[in-house]
Amino acid sequence: MAHNLIASDRVEGTAICRPGGDKIGVVQRLMIDKISGKVAYAVLTFGGFLHFGEKHFPVPWAALSYNAVRQAYEIDITDAQLRDAPFYVGDLEFDWGDRSSEASMQKVYRTAHYWE
Repeated sequence: MAHNLIASDRVEGTAICRPGGDKIGVVQRLMIDKISGKVAYAVLTFGGFLHFGEKHFPVPWAALSYNAVRQAYEIDITDAQLRDAPFYVGDLEFDWGDRSSEASMQKVYRTAHYWE
């Protein structure tokens, strides 16, 4: 039976495509605000070989839309926007609680702050 809800572990690993269908990465994890329960953003992985050199991009959840036909999340983003977007590599960690980092991310993806 089809419905609109999905378990978070089923989102992880889902393909990320551009509107034309080109696969550019996968969802690594979801970041959920503990107080409001809202999905703040998804962490997407791009590039790398056998997980070496992989880049991890926190992307506002509002910047993604689900395409049921492709069974993938779509994002309308250019290579230039990706170059300007905040990311971390390998074992380095993104400061998940830093609102200035989140604000710069929102600016790149042109979405409202999830906490508003």
